[in-house]
Amino acid sequence: MSGPSTSHTTGLPDPDACYRAVTSRDHRYDGWIYVAVRSTGIYCRPSCSSVTPRRENCSFHSTAAAAQQAGYRACLRCRPDVVPGSPQWDLRADTVGRAMRMISDGVVDRDGVSGLATRLGYSERQLNRLISAELGAPPVALARAQRAHTARVLIEGTTMPMADIAFAAGFSSVRQFNDTVRAVFAQPPTALRTRHSTHASDGGELLSLRLPVREPFHADGIFDFFERRQIAGIETARRTPEGWVYARTVGLAHGAAALALHWNDGQLTLKVSLEDFRDLTQAVRRARRLLDLDADPVAVDTTLCGASWLKAYVEAAPGLRVPGVLEGHELAIRALLGQQISVAAAANAGAKLVARYGALSPVTPTEPGLTHLFPSSAALAEVDSMELPMPRSRATALVGLGAALASGAVDLDIGSDRLESHAQLLALKGIGPWTADYVTMRALGDPDVFLSTDLIVRRAAAAAGMPADLGPLDDAAKVWAPWRSYATMHLWRASPQLLAQDR
Repeated sequence: MSGPSTSHTTGLPDPDACYRAVTSRDHRYDGWIYVAVRSTGIYCRPSCSSVTPRRENCSFHSTAAAAQQAGYRACLRCRPDVVPGSPQWDLRADTVGRAMRMISDGVVDRDGVSGLATRLGYSERQLNRLISAELGAPPVALARAQRAHTARVLIEGTTMPMADIAFAAGFSSVRQFNDTVRAVFAQPPTALRTRHSTHASDGGELLSLRLPVREPFHADGIFDFFERRQIAGIETARRTPEGWVYARTVGLAHGAAALALHWNDGQLTLKVSLEDFRDLTQAVRRARRLLDLDADPVAVDTTLCGASWLKAYVEAAPGLRVPGVLEGHELAIRALLGQQISVAAAANAGAKLVARYGALSPVTPTEPGLTHLFPSSAALAEVDSMELPMPRSRATALVGLGAALASGAVDLDIGSDRLESHAQLLALKGIGPWTADYVTMRALGDPDVFLSTDLIVRRAAAAAGMPADLGPLDDAAKVWAPWRSYATMHLWRASPQLLAQDR
């Protein structure tokens, strides 16, 4: 069974389907829906091990914020805030989907609801009405729920003073922090700290936390993808006897950060070194986006297996993810830098770019070798193209792309309009359809991009035995909508020639 099919008018599946998920304690619905129980005043994840509530006592919500807005507090047993996010926010390209991606990236905490509305092209009143009507909670409540989760992570996982946690989590005052924690968890912050032993502290030590993952998760596929493309100075990836480690630096809203993702024995741990603790929420969301952790792998694999000729590839790599990015501008620069050269050559060129134009990282590295940040688009816009060791046309295009990103002429933020960003990329000299599609797939997280003109994709499809009567590959791929990006990844992974190509 795949994840629930939701309606864009409610964001929820049928109530009977929701209740069946509760009675069967189906963990695949965790993060899709939240069940609130009138008789207890508590909201839970569907897989909660508590006694199954009566149907008449249940109401269902598409976000934790909606349940909180209705007056319910979080279950302390199943901890419904500690679940993967809903896949529908990455799938949807409408205003609500874009808004949810921006809220998760901390836009409301930094710029307020007015800033979110401006970026979406709405008035604040219009946006509040639109999101409240669909999700049962306004943007400020959605951001508040996210701040509560960040606060709990810091309370339980660090020895930071409560006042520092309040502001690090995005609250405007200690009183607001105390009131929110009490409302959401039915306990004061000090009680949450005494319930749990600490695992990390402030004062320069790494913050360590578990990241929930929807199974199946094909870790080898995505970590190997990063390992073969790692750029010295900003990232490192290695396989260990227990699993994988991928670490890198990144610039966030308030400062730099170093992240390390450890996949060991089926568990994913994020270790973070932050210049400013206010960036914790953004760091976590970027890490989840990087590994595509909020995907619905069961729904994806079921859809892709609908084409019998691709089924063997999918069954060989169940839960294969589409690699994301930490910063959209970086992916665009790297895609352009690596055109028509090998993976190794692209990594070498990237390392030279980082060493010459990237700023030194000011944070404690999570792994050896993390010395720099990837060059900002503004820095690249100022580069003399004659200095770049690459064909002149590509150097000119790279500097032009940096200028377009720095000026906002090309918008690759997480909540940008994908169609508009795609058109902006195509308008630049040196950016063709393949590159624009690739950036849309990875930098903007579009799950439905199929690179039908890619030579490796076409060869892998032929090797898989795609029937000739299906017509052009683009037409044959329509049966995989809205998950065609994942089909692209399976075809890339299936071809050994991928090792010699830059993707």
